[in-house]
Amino acid sequence: MRPGPSVAARESTAAPAAPGAPAGGGGLTPVPVLLLLTAALVGSAVAGLALGPVRIAPGQVVDIVLGGLSGRRPTGAFASIVWDVRMPRVILGAVVGAGLAVAGAVLQALVRNPLADPFLLGASSGASAGAVLVIVLGAGTGALAVVGQLGVPLAAFAGSLAALVAVYALARRGGSLTTGRLILAGVAVQYVLSALTSLVLVLAAQPDQLRTVLFWTLGGLGGARWDELALPAAALLLGTGLLVALARPLDLLLAGEEGAQTLGLDTARFRAAVFVLTSLVIGVLVAYSGAIGFVGLMVPHAARMVVGAGHRALLPVSALGGAVFLTLADLLARTAAAPEEIPVGVVTALVGGPFFLWMLRRSTRTEGITG
Repeated sequence: MRPGPSVAARESTAAPAAPGAPAGGGGLTPVPVLLLLTAALVGSAVAGLALGPVRIAPGQVVDIVLGGLSGRRPTGAFASIVWDVRMPRVILGAVVGAGLAVAGAVLQALVRNPLADPFLLGASSGASAGAVLVIVLGAGTGALAVVGQLGVPLAAFAGSLAALVAVYALARRGGSLTTGRLILAGVAVQYVLSALTSLVLVLAAQPDQLRTVLFWTLGGLGGARWDELALPAAALLLGTGLLVALARPLDLLLAGEEGAQTLGLDTARFRAAVFVLTSLVIGVLVAYSGAIGFVGLMVPHAARMVVGAGHRALLPVSALGGAVFLTLADLLARTAAAPEEIPVGVVTALVGGPFFLWMLRRSTRTEGITG
């Protein structure tokens, strides 16, 4: 996927309780929460379709969308803006936000640490590095023509999995993980991957590839197209479905390694399988959105405060919450400095950075930074 032109250009053309703690912390029934988040997602989607350099009345947006869903192809400048420019972007934002939030919730259970996040653990950076390697080196060797459209997602998956495994291996010592070692390992792996990406850019990138690579490193949804939505949507639905089906063993991990094994869970095999599945979801999503940080940190934490730590409720609530959050973040990214567009990864970092520091301060009250 290639980064698209700015929003203005395209439209003018058309005119908590931490993991490992006992479940609790949130006691609301999940059904009302899911209904509320669904309504919020619909509202944020309508706002995303209506607002931008060209503003369109919400009622007109609804008419255009309903007309398109009923099989009547919308016509006119406004219809083209809504259906061809904004709709794929809103859908991709919702899909990526939901997937990153679910992945963050699962990673927090796997490593039993509330600060786990696809971005902080290096998974997003690994996926970006893999994608950049294929984009820059594959274009010169003809490899992209061989693997087709799956080349970038496959490379992103491989990079995501490799980064997660490396961070986990570096942080685990004496059979346990601590917040300090996890963060330090994640930062170290991110630096290595950033250096690798920079080296590829210096030695092999062509001038016309720099914009594409910048897209991967900052994250963005401006290049969303209808013909590229099927794979990330399938990864989200399949991955989330499988992870919800694994809710009980994920809950068992909250009891600790020995407790889970006593209850019959093969923790090593289960953790490895879920690492692979989570890396696949992250890799596919990052292949179409670039590295967007902190969604998988903030949203699961907020969801856990509302519905508790049980994953059967936590994962669907996190998915909808992540979809709403990233849809609104992208709306802010393309309207706050219009006609210029801010990378959505910058917006999530501005929100997530202070949240991360607050979480880190809470976590390090009871353990040293080095563990």
